Amino acid sequence: MSAVLPADLSEAEQRTFVALSEVLSSKRRGRWQITWKFEGLRLLGPAIRLSQALKDSGIGLLLAWPDAGAAALAKRDGPELAECCVDLNQLQRDPAWAGRGDLLLIVGAQPSDYETVEAICSQWFEPVVLLNSRLEDAAVGIGSVARQRRKGFMSVWQSAFHLEPFLQGALMQERQQQWELFRMDPDGYRWVKQFAARPDQEQIDEALASAGDGLRQTLGAMDRFIDDLRG
Repeated sequence: MSAVLPADLSEAEQRTFVALSEVLSSKRRGRWQITWKFEGLRLLGPAIRLSQALKDSGIGLLLAWPDAGAAALAKRDGPELAECCVDLNQLQRDPAWAGRGDLLLIVGAQPSDYETVEAICSQWFEPVVLLNSRLEDAAVGIGSVARQRRKGFMSVWQSAFHLEPFLQGALMQERQQQWELFRMDPDGYRWVKQFAARPDQEQIDEALASAGDGLRQTLGAMDRFIDDLRG
């Protein structure tokens, strides 16, 4: 059976929760990534809802934000999670946080936070989840620094849920399963191909082009068949 994309952000959040719950139960000290790559997405609301769902399921967690301002906004909009909201500098300054036995959910970390996140994770014995965090910097995308990071700290992270719409289609991965590619047609998304690992742009372009050629051939054959029936 072909994979199906979430109908909206609400369903994506629900499926993320299910996928994350499964991977958390499978590995004690996992390092996981969640990616909702929607253009213009405001993370505050979805992050609070996901955290609340995790808390309601009995998972103790800390919700970490890049700075004190973001943490304050989260406390304002999610008062029931106020005691769980911290900023990265707080965690780095006080190693005692790591001894609480909580899942650490880091929201929206950027390349400038790389060293801080790496230092925190080195002390954290419970699972850590990066939500829409981009720790790799394009400015150091090549060279010895980038290679060292990819072979070291960045190599331990696994995808728990990934949803990435783009102009020609969408890419999805959930529950440690394979990566699913969809093509955008006038009447909606259609499943195209499955990949064992995350495909690069060249693989995506090739798969979408092949799918388009196959569709045109099928439509052409149907047209010829109808013409034959008409005599």
